[in-house]
Amino acid sequence: MLNDPWFTVRKIDEKTYAISELGHWEKVHSFLLIGDTKAALIDTGLGIDNMKRITDQLTHLPIDVITTHVHSDHIGSHGEYDRLFVHEAERDWLVHGIVGLPLEQIRENTARDITIPVPESFDPNTYKPFQGEPTGVLKDGDCVELGNRTLIIYHTPGHSPGHIVIFDKDTGYLFTGDLLYDETPVYAFYQTTNPVDLVNSLEKLTKIGHISMIYGSHNTLGLAPEILDEVKNAVEYLRKHDFVRFGTGIHSFHGFSVQF
Repeated sequence: MLNDPWFTVRKIDEKTYAISELGHWEKVHSFLLIGDTKAALIDTGLGIDNMKRITDQLTHLPIDVITTHVHSDHIGSHGEYDRLFVHEAERDWLVHGIVGLPLEQIRENTARDITIPVPESFDPNTYKPFQGEPTGVLKDGDCVELGNRTLIIYHTPGHSPGHIVIFDKDTGYLFTGDLLYDETPVYAFYQTTNPVDLVNSLEKLTKIGHISMIYGSHNTLGLAPEILDEVKNAVEYLRKHDFVRFGTGIHSFHGFSVQF
């Protein structure tokens, strides 16, 4: 597997790779899915280093970048790619900037708690999240065809208005972005989040059939689909106890947690 000073590349299968930034406190994962005629790159990481250096080594097919949501740790290398797709609810964020997150805060979050050397090209004082016009917008139920590999888009707002998850119909992989991962809380406690939407979106995950593995965008790479049984229980518990609103804090369950 590729030996890179910043990115950790792990092969999930012969046509699927995780591209991770494990030297950063957010433990961000992006994913390259290769079909017969083109590839999809789910998110492009922090932008501390150039992800295209990695994807160029993994495939020569044209790449569609599919954005789970427009937060700075998911759009970092967007500017290196020609074809960018985002949910219609966050097109304006991609073009004009992320609402509700000051640039100073983004720079601070990006530069802190890094445990390995950063490339010389990275300067936290001049770092800016990508802004630009997408090639196209996505909506719930859209299918992205890669050639003998079909991706289904599910709109799952809550962490952000245009958050999506991507279901790989052929492998059963579900890429959940910042809607479901382990170790640290899923966030729905700040201005642009919505606790009610987040819980509805978690419930939506439990209704997707034939999931073989779940890949969130942070922390552990790969969660067994049995975690969705706990997600279902969590949804019922949170609603029953009137916790689905701002200010109720961190709620921990077996394998994941949420913060409102």
